[in-house]
Amino acid sequence: MIVSIRRWMARIKFAIGLVVLTVAVYYALSALTSWIEPTNRYKEPSGRAVKAFNPELSGIEGDSMLERLLFFYRTGE
Repeated sequence: MIVSIRRWMARIKFAIGLVVLTVAVYYALSALTSWIEPTNRYKEPSGRAVKAFNPELSGIEGDSMLERLLFFYRTGE
């Protein structure tokens, strides 16, 4: 069996280039994602807006989902 060193070097260069390119694209997309994403998605709203759900103030923490839904339809909270 004849082993060509040039072919193996070309394959190794290709594999290393592919790994480097993959890592570069991964970090570029990661940076782009962190740049686009809002800083704090769950912060308190500004102005006269209120949060849609606050379990501490609702007083119905132990209730089932159906009871919570009926409470929402009755009170709008």
